[in-house]
Amino acid sequence: MQQNNIAIKVNGLSKNFDISESGKGFSGKLKALFHRKRKIITAVDGIDFEIKRGEFVGYVGENGAGKSTTIKMLTGILVPTSGSAEVNGIIPFKERKKNAAKIGVVFGQRTQLWWDLPVRESFDLLRVIFRVSQSDFNSQMKKLDQVLDLNSLMSMPVRKLSLGQRMRCDIAASLVHNPPVLFLDEPTIGLDVLAKESIRNFLAEINREEGTTIILTTHDMNDIEHLCKRLIILEDGKIVYDGETELLKQKFVHEKVLEVEFHDDGNVIQGIPGVTVIREQGCKKWLTFDNDNYGIGEVIGTIASRYKIKDISVNEPSVESIIRNIYNNRVTLAMPSEKSPTK
Repeated sequence: MQQNNIAIKVNGLSKNFDISESGKGFSGKLKALFHRKRKIITAVDGIDFEIKRGEFVGYVGENGAGKSTTIKMLTGILVPTSGSAEVNGIIPFKERKKNAAKIGVVFGQRTQLWWDLPVRESFDLLRVIFRVSQSDFNSQMKKLDQVLDLNSLMSMPVRKLSLGQRMRCDIAASLVHNPPVLFLDEPTIGLDVLAKESIRNFLAEINREEGTTIILTTHDMNDIEHLCKRLIILEDGKIVYDGETELLKQKFVHEKVLEVEFHDDGNVIQGIPGVTVIREQGCKKWLTFDNDNYGIGEVIGTIASRYKIKDISVNEPSVESIIRNIYNNRVTLAMPSEKSPTK
């Protein structure tokens, strides 16, 4: 892989926080005033990854796994304790202004707009800050308005926007200068279904049409399934999986569920190797089968040859359920060794 095809490069990146521990109760807190104990917390622990230009990567993990800390180091907000990071060939914390000119950032719970100003004036200020020409600004805002429907919001003070409206404006604000890399930290938090769908469609479009490199951190696994072909999973500051989202599903989907609707409700499913009935409702039955030992075509063919079927569909576990299973059972993930997106 050629170096100029790399948007983000991270090697041995770590971040420690030195925090003070206060004692328990009044006497403990009083002692802490004179003999303060210190504790080192490792938020990010020696991670390595590369992201190619134009990739759309999901960066996920439980609360405290190190997601936001990583993003803050890549945007230059935090200085790493050790290791290195480059974004568009720039070391973020050393050249914060230069880095800011080539990235867009959206933090779902913080706005970059001016609270009491109309939306239009916030955009005008950002145009000046990023030194975008008026013609380029007008062209970019026209494209953003077409997808995010901004025109009706331009004269409204930011404080009067709904959460969904503000998120649309914040995403537009991060793209005023048309950056090649976009960091999104919980961009759909608190949004309704329609607002989420609108933002997902827009993000997919700029990734596809503009080649924008996007790194998405979110707790909404529907965002990941709809948008991200590659997934990086963090646990306790370490990367436990870095590979294709589909490969993760293939690794953990040992059992698929068949939803079968028969022409009548008197069918008794039995004698089919590896198949178990887990639920029944009228003419519908939900069946599981061992996907490792029996092919789906073989199972469906056997059922169809024995019974009159009206409809049949195959359901797989969602990425959310797979990741929940990984954390609940502390499953050890083998990193992909072949055809890895980072190779």
